[in-house]
Amino acid sequence: MRRFILVTLLLAAIIASAQTTASTSNDEAAIRAVLNAQVDAWNKGDLETYMKGYWNSPDLIFIGGANENRGYQNTLERYKKAYQSPGHEMGQLDFPELRITVLSPVSAYATGKFHLKMSNGKEPTGRFTLIIRKFPEGWRIIHDHSCS
Repeated sequence: MRRFILVTLLLAAIIASAQTTASTSNDEAAIRAVLNAQVDAWNKGDLETYMKGYWNSPDLIFIGGANENRGYQNTLERYKKAYQSPGHEMGQLDFPELRITVLSPVSAYATGKFHLKMSNGKEPTGRFTLIIRKFPEGWRIIHDHSCS
């Protein structure tokens, strides 16, 4: 009887582990899809769609260099000023070295490098750390710390 209980517990642990791994893989794929959609939107010059990857809340935090922006609208305005105002361009974006770590069924973080290719031949680059939370509408960035 003791052996049966041990085997049953072991099988339950293996099944739970397999389910957790599958869930983590699905969450990672879903987060990667959000970030890929951001890259696609950026490369089309569509900041409104790009911003759908962010939490639409006044509590969103974006830190770029020494500056902190709070709120979805402030973050959107920062992007517009930096990349769509006269004399600026968005360039072509990619995220090399992207790594996603799922922490729980509703939280994750991502780190990586951003790389822009501009029409003048310049290629600005930098690093980022994103804190990502799962909402009913899907995964959204709630905190973005980027530096070049």
